[in-house]
Amino acid sequence: MTLEVDDMITRARRSKRRMGLKVLPGGAKSIVLYGLAAFIVWFAIHATAITVDGLRDELHKTDVAVVLGNKVEVSGVPSPALKGRLERTVELYQSGYFDSIIVSGGVGKEGHDEAFVMKEFLVERGIPHDIIIIDSNGYNTALTAENTKQIMVEQGFESLMIISQFFHISRSKLAFKQQGLTEIYSAHAKDFFIRDIYSVFREFFAYYKYLIF
Repeated sequence: MTLEVDDMITRARRSKRRMGLKVLPGGAKSIVLYGLAAFIVWFAIHATAITVDGLRDELHKTDVAVVLGNKVEVSGVPSPALKGRLERTVELYQSGYFDSIIVSGGVGKEGHDEAFVMKEFLVERGIPHDIIIIDSNGYNTALTAENTKQIMVEQGFESLMIISQFFHISRSKLAFKQQGLTEIYSAHAKDFFIRDIYSVFREFFAYYKYLIF
């Protein structure tokens, strides 16, 4: 019985070597395990920070709101997530938090210009069309921040309020700060979806991509 067990262990080790897998020595295993544990702890801390930061609105009177784009359905209507951002924008505009609005997005695979769809949605809900500025080159958060900086300089704006999903707020703030903007506030859409769990996971890595690169 002992010989059979030893033979099985030997075959398993040979198999690992053939696949390029080496059995780590005890010290190396400990380093890997400690490193993995540290990563999990850091991920949990930062994911919590992303969530708390996004849910804690910073409502303040600003020169302009920046609504970040999201998917537009094939039918041409805003996706549920985008609709939530726009409805929050209407609510905050009616409460007097800003007098101008930048809608920023790109043309999605569905073929619709997100920024134009966003403006149409807002106008249909009573927001004057002449206070809405369209940015159709906001294909990602960094581009939105870059384009917003240019618009703010041209319009003489100094303060802004970011409006997006809660998990997107921290990275958006980072992107805008990287453009040299300092007076930044935020508000999150009030809708929540099961996919938000994955989105928080994704935002952890996306945040550090923006921070490093």
